Amino acid sequence: MAEESIEGAVHLLCLAASSGVPLFCRSSRGGTPSRQQLPFSIIGSLNGVHMFGANLDVTLRSARTEDTTVVLLVGLEELTKIRNVERLKKDLRATYSLIDSLLLDSELVGDLTQCVDCIAPPDGALLQEALAGIAEEVGSVFASLVARGRVVAATQGWWRLGAPESVLLPWLVGALPLQAARDYPVYLPHGSPTVPHRLLTLMLLPGLDLCMLCGPQPPLSQVEPQVLERWWQPVLEPLRACLALAPRGLPAGFPVHPDILGLLLLHLEQRRGLFTVELGGVEGPSPRSRRRLLRSFYVLVTGTHFPPEAGSSEEKAEEQGGPSEVPRACYVVSGATAECLGGRDDPGAGLRLVAVQAGPRRLLLLVSPRSPVHGLRGLATRTLHALTPIL
Repeated sequence: MAEESIEGAVHLLCLAASSGVPLFCRSSRGGTPSRQQLPFSIIGSLNGVHMFGANLDVTLRSARTEDTTVVLLVGLEELTKIRNVERLKKDLRATYSLIDSLLLDSELVGDLTQCVDCIAPPDGALLQEALAGIAEEVGSVFASLVARGRVVAATQGWWRLGAPESVLLPWLVGALPLQAARDYPVYLPHGSPTVPHRLLTLMLLPGLDLCMLCGPQPPLSQVEPQVLERWWQPVLEPLRACLALAPRGLPAGFPVHPDILGLLLLHLEQRRGLFTVELGGVEGPSPRSRRRLLRSFYVLVTGTHFPPEAGSSEEKAEEQGGPSEVPRACYVVSGATAECLGGRDDPGAGLRLVAVQAGPRRLLLLVSPRSPVHGLRGLATRTLHALTPIL
């Protein structure tokens, strides 16, 4: 159950469906943590409506007032068969860091796109070789390198993980406090919803973790020495380079037009994405506002112009016997608002947002007002062509 107000406050509330007992409430305001809690009267009223509807075999999906939106979500089966509420409340504390990171203003976008947030390291082949070697020796087919929530390299088994686990696992690692090593039980919503796997993480550098999904073996104490010495010491400099890439996502020498303020590249078949607003320059809106503009534009183009899955509109048109006419590009010229301009007068007036799609790849750009509108499609097409080899 979530509530969002016009002041930017978001509350995520979890209740026991049978009793209405609050299990947790997490809040944020303006993208930052907040200690504000929902009044108990609101909690009780919402749960009363839910229970009244349940008795009539009616499911309440949402409720709206002039300034709030309330959404009730169905929990997992384990949460509906509560044997000890206090024990469950204690167990749920382990999820707070992940839940809070989803509520706060994030540099990641996988929660929206359901594509794995990635970065493109310059020495990807070396890192991939080291990762494959340690995964084989440890006996795990699910291994990845994660830099502050973004996947740097991963085994084929890791890429075969379905959504949402492929998105949430690196997000979880990026949300947890820095720790040299972890042995963390995780449930995979699709792969293993009732029996936990072991998520082993080893910090190679602060902010860069080796992650592996394992069964009962091997013990974490047996993995750590061999990993750090044999496999990763020879590629220490490429590992350090990955951390420098984390905010930008692209190698320092990668050619990006100076008018581009932010980009979102998705490979819809591989379910991978690259999202960055750290492309140099201080003109225009703040990085936070750039991320919000690109996220909003993604929602717009996905809902009105481009299909949510690659090829879905073409296949539907062919099934109906009609021509396959699918939009390949669209753009929006934004107005200036105090929020998106960070309080300044109008340096962002006329910001351009452009999207192009070619095959399984979709590219969204936030472009400076000085870039001519008639050249947006060409700029986006050239940028997509340059980015294709890396994703």
